[in-house]
This record gives sequence, structure tokens and C-alpha cells, in this order.
Amino acid sequence: MARNLTLAARLREVLLNGHWIANTNIKEQVLSVDWKQATLQIYKLNTIAALTYHLNYYLFGLLSALKTGRLEISDKFSFDHPVITSKEDWEKLVSEFVNNGLEFSNFIEQSDETFFDQPFIDEKYGTIQRNIEGVIEHSYYHLGQISLIRKIILQNQ
Repeated sequence: MARNLTLAARLREVLLNGHWIANTNIKEQVLSVDWKQATLQIYKLNTIAALTYHLNYYLFGLLSALKTGRLEISDKFSFDHPVITSKEDWEKLVSEFVNNGLEFSNFIEQSDETFFDQPFIDEKYGTIQRNIEGVIEHSYYHLGQISLIRKIILQNQ
């Protein structure tokens, strides 16, 4: 299978519709909680809403960088999410995450084979492929956190 198809499928697997690796995906997890559960602070962990924002921040920012050649996001802002105070606020964030996940994976799927070997913005960041694989690994890391936090919340309700 061509790299563009493989990487796009792996992105969709973790972000939107897969069950092969983790028997779930981020979209499924965030759709299974309401806004109060998503914003509930468990111990001193990030909330599900904060993690969803964080993942969405990178999807949006990296997609923009891939399209424009300019990296305009910063790690220090990746958890600066707006306060979620209603069902509508939560649904908006989830919708943005799903839409950005679709757009990101579709962009990767439509990319030319030579695209993936190019440097990502600056050679110090490695290749575009390495960064896409980083998005996948980063997403699985936070999927695990979201899944555990969700289980703790549901057990205690």
C-alpha cells in the first residue's frame, strides 16, 4: 500500500473510526461522555476536554503548517483551551476535532509520495513522514489517557 494511504488509514484508525490497536478511537471516546464528564477533574490529571483540545490544537496547527510551510503553533499554548460551560461548548470542540481529524487524514491521503520525505518546516524537525507518525503516536498516548479517565469517571457515577 502506498505511504499516503497507509498513513491516512493509521490516522483515521486512532482519531476517527478504528478498533484494531486499542479497540476504540478518540472520536468514540469523546462522543461517549457529556460536557460535565469531559470537564470533570480527576485527581490532578488533565480533563478529557483539555486532552481533546490539545489533540485538536496539533491537528489544526500541523495541517496548517503542511499547507503553508509556516509553523504557527507552540507547545506552550497547546493546553490553553476555552472554558467548557455547556453541552454546546463541548459539542463544538468535539465537532472541530472530528472535522480536523478528517481534513488532516484526507490531506495526507491526497499527498504525493515524494511529499513525505521532505523536511517538515525545518530539517531539525525531521521529515514530514516522521512528524505524521509522531501525530499518530501522540494520539495513541492521549487516547490511553482519555480512556482511563473516562473509565474512572463512569465507575464513580
